[in-house]
Amino acid sequence: MPPNLTGYYRFVSQENMDNYLRALDINVVLRKLVCLLKPDKEIIHTGDHMVIRTITSLRDYVMDFDLGVQFEEDLGPVDGRKCQVS
Repeated sequence: MPPNLTGYYRFVSQENMDNYLRALDINVVLRKLVCLLKPDKEIIHTGDHMVIRTITSLRDYVMDFDLGVQFEEDLGPVDGRKCQVS
């Protein structure tokens, strides 16, 4: 079983974030917006189930999933993509 990651994580820095987002083919307007945000994370980790809440001044984003089980992550609120995650 993986270590329990439950906790509240404060944003520290985002060195090279623009380059990372560019490599993901994120458009320039969204890249600039993301680089202005200072998101914190709240993680609730119970057994093989995780809820990860990204908290920003504009919008919160929640991922709710079971470890080791493939799921579709809906990035619609972020950039309109849907991704298969495993």
